[in-house]
Order: sequence, then structure tokens, then C-alpha cells
Amino acid sequence: MDDEQILSQISGYVTEEKDLRGKLQRGELSQAEEQERLKRIEVALDQCWDLLRQRRAREDAGENPGEAHVRPASEVEGYIQ
Repeated sequence: MDDEQILSQISGYVTEEKDLRGKLQRGELSQAEEQERLKRIEVALDQCWDLLRQRRAREDAGENPGEAHVRPASEVEGYIQ
């Protein structure tokens, strides 16, 4: 996956977040359903941003950005902010 594909995926997740919030407001899903899906989106977004940072760091270091890989959710979610 290249940078543009990752950014496109990020954009899709952000759109999905907005859609979920709208569905909750319209009563089309429960708060529990919204929260469950939002958590999954948050993790996926964190993984996408992490992959993008890896690719850019590799490129800056003169390495092949294509060797970056998606890290497990448990690893990405364990980072201290």
C-alpha cells in the first residue's frame, strides 16, 4: 500500500465516523453499537497513521518505504502519547 492509498483509507474511516455519529443522532443505531464501531475505527486509524509514519521515516532514511508493515493493534494502541 502506498501513501495515497493509506490516506484514502484514512479519509474513508473519518467519513465513516461522521456517518456513525449521524446515525446515532437519528436513532438508527444504539449508543453501544456506535461506540463499538467507533473503537474499531479508532484502532484502524491508529494503524494507518502508524504505517504512514513508518513509510515516511523509511523514505527519509533512504530505505524502502514498501518494507513498512501494519503493526498489530495491541502494539499500536500501546504507544504512549
